[in-house]
Amino acid sequence: MRHDEWSPPSVLLTVDLVILTLREGNLHVLLVERGEGPFRGMRALPGGFLSHDGEEILDAARRELSEETALASSWVHLEQLGVYGESGRDPRGRVVSVAHLAIAPGLPDPVAGTDAIDAAWVPAHAVLSGRVELAFDHRRIATDGIEHARTKLEFSSLATAFCGAEFTIAELQQVYEAVWGTALDTRNFYRKVRAAEGFIIPVGTDRRSTGGRPAQLYRAGPKTVLFPPLIRPAPPATKENKRGGEE
Repeated sequence: MRHDEWSPPSVLLTVDLVILTLREGNLHVLLVERGEGPFRGMRALPGGFLSHDGEEILDAARRELSEETALASSWVHLEQLGVYGESGRDPRGRVVSVAHLAIAPGLPDPVAGTDAIDAAWVPAHAVLSGRVELAFDHRRIATDGIEHARTKLEFSSLATAFCGAEFTIAELQQVYEAVWGTALDTRNFYRKVRAAEGFIIPVGTDRRSTGGRPAQLYRAGPKTVLFPPLIRPAPPATKENKRGGEE
């Protein structure tokens, strides 16, 4: 093939968002119900194509975030998650998605965007288990986003992104338990959090409660890398795993 006969393939670019928050102490992910084809009526992650060829990818992610949550990105932890570009992932043609992870505390009930019928917070376990079917390869992207958050909680201060400006250690523990999906020993957790220098800082005030001792309030500290890290507990062995280990 002569060089002057070659032309670049047609590739479309989208951004998709794995938006996580805690609601009633449980990890939730934002899903929309698609109002257009393909996969009309199916649930999917919020996202969309670039609005024009001059729009930066991060700006597109911020725009989609604002449209889906009505929040400015300055209030939300937003980071690039990964690139998903396998051929055949989208029946409209070769579509590459730059996925982003977004985390914020107490996000409100969502409002569906222009190309969605509905939007709702869905428990993360329902997405991970496949009980909620998602369009495209969005279950894989959502699973990657949740696992990324779980891993970062071990080695970084990401957990504070799920909290308000001021929080108690009990509320921080609730974040770890919700994201990791496991209960933690309170005394052990308190000791490990306090041992991670610069992770959280006391603000000098207490949150009064009805009965019992007032709880010390903290804010996120200057350190973004935890040392020593808070290692995620190993999941309990199932009967099948035990049986397999005995053979």
